[in-house]
Amino acid sequence: MMRRSLSRQMFVYFIIVILLSLSMVGIFSYMESSRAIDKQVEKYMTTVIDNAAMQTDNHLATFERVSNSILSQQLVKKFLDMDPADSYENYQFTSQIRKEVFEKVFITYPTQIHMIYILGYHGRSIFDQNQSFSSLSLDPSARLAELNEKTPGSGEIAILKTSLLGKDQNKVITLARKIRGYSSYNPKGVLAIEFNEQQLSSLWNQVELGEQGFFFILDRQGKVIYAPENDTMEAMLQSDIPERLVAGGDQRFNERVNGEPTMIISRKSEYSGWSLAISMPLKELRGPISSIRSTTITVGLVTLVIALFLAIRFGRSIVSPIRILKNGMRETEKGNWKSIETKPRADEIGGLIHSYNLMVSRLSEMIERVYDTELHNQKTQLELQDNQLERQKAEFQALQLQINPHFLYNTLETINCYAIVQDSAEISEMVEGMAFMLRYSVQTNLEEITIANELNHVRNYMIILKHRIGRDFEIDVAIPPRLLLAKMVRLTLQPLIENIFQHAFPNGMEARHAIRIDAMEQGDKLLVVVEDNGCGMTEAKLEELRVRLLQNRLADDGHEFKRKGGIGVVNVHRRIQMVFGEAYGLAIESRQNEGTRIIMSMPKQYNGGGLKETLREEQ
Repeated sequence: MMRRSLSRQMFVYFIIVILLSLSMVGIFSYMESSRAIDKQVEKYMTTVIDNAAMQTDNHLATFERVSNSILSQQLVKKFLDMDPADSYENYQFTSQIRKEVFEKVFITYPTQIHMIYILGYHGRSIFDQNQSFSSLSLDPSARLAELNEKTPGSGEIAILKTSLLGKDQNKVITLARKIRGYSSYNPKGVLAIEFNEQQLSSLWNQVELGEQGFFFILDRQGKVIYAPENDTMEAMLQSDIPERLVAGGDQRFNERVNGEPTMIISRKSEYSGWSLAISMPLKELRGPISSIRSTTITVGLVTLVIALFLAIRFGRSIVSPIRILKNGMRETEKGNWKSIETKPRADEIGGLIHSYNLMVSRLSEMIERVYDTELHNQKTQLELQDNQLERQKAEFQALQLQINPHFLYNTLETINCYAIVQDSAEISEMVEGMAFMLRYSVQTNLEEITIANELNHVRNYMIILKHRIGRDFEIDVAIPPRLLLAKMVRLTLQPLIENIFQHAFPNGMEARHAIRIDAMEQGDKLLVVVEDNGCGMTEAKLEELRVRLLQNRLADDGHEFKRKGGIGVVNVHRRIQMVFGEAYGLAIESRQNEGTRIIMSMPKQYNGGGLKETLREEQ
């Protein structure tokens, strides 16, 4: 494998650090600048379009007020209720409405309003006096049907980009609404006010959006109210953008139009229902960022060249003495303990060479001392390990052979009494049980046996105990069959049962007394639970016993625990820990006058043989 020189590595690292720094600064500067400019432009465009929408709505509201003044005239309402067959009455209403209603409106708005007319459902119509035609020369039925369909029945206004006359199409905007008669609230006709589209165009043309940006307006159906004539607008109208603008209300999105990424911002007027939108190419929006990008690249390249030059000089000043030191160390590897001869240096590298020369001079005499010390330490460590292992083995065997002597003495005394008083099969049963217990207790070759072995040992203990207490007593064993082959420590279950008979039932056995043995799996642990319903323990005594379990004390100078069997519980706890580790052992729960629950925790391990074979081997 080819080794790279230190100077090359330093050069590469300098390049990486500089490029990474410049790249991160350039990228984040560009992104933040772009985001800030986009936000400012979007804010400006939003302000522009909001102002345009407000001015447009105010302009339209002016003509709505004109329509309100016309609708409030009783002449107009009575005209809609007149008999259409009465030509004279029609003439009178037409003259009066033109003079008293329409003429006042034209005086107030001489250039804004193009035409005013009323189309009645009874077939009569009134046009303003500026027009050179009448309902006799023009059939307004088609116009009436169109306006009747597009105006709401509630009397609200509808704004359309259509006209009564074909020659005025695309030149005027019509504000129309249904009107009621004098005697009924039902609509009797339609009022239409056509005003010049140029009045609104003068407002919209004042919007400044740069060279390629533009402003446009769509009605409720997506048709153009106002738009410039250019290729971008034509392409936009042929796409689904008008439908999206009409359906979506206030929006901001980017879309590719004619292959150019474009930002579109729209506002929907609640008054007119028009969608006012601004289109701005992203290229024009982000034009100022190009100067930032060019400056960043130029400064970065200059900085990179300067930094590389400094990196080369710095690398050579460090690598040259290190190479000399490296050659000296190669000689040391070969067994040539030679000092390095170089020019004196006051920096860290000079100190390193001085330390190397001092090390070489002392290394030869120290190496033998290091070897001797290492061999001595290894020998001492092995001796300590052997002593520790022997000590633990002796402690474990002593703990395993520790049996309560009072039980053996009492049992032998009971057997002796039976032998004197009577010749009974009970003596044989007790002796046989005693023999099994002794043989099981004195075995030391196996540390781990199965739950089935321990249950059999408890059974032999109960055979003997039955004759000692003079009555039968059954223990409820609720252990699942699949757990009978689980491994546990020898002589741990029987001492707990014996402890219960000594402490839980101090006044003798009663019919209500019960002992239960259960086992279960909990994660990677095996739990064996022994519980009774005896007298339990006080809080102080329970806490004292828990402290002794925590301290792993086998016994103390007092006689109370020995006499009452307290040492058996601590003995079991310590032997479980010696076999399986400090994470396992006994846990005790008890309440006075309610009973005691002892939980024995061990790792889950199973015997490979069958249950019958295990019991046969134990006996």
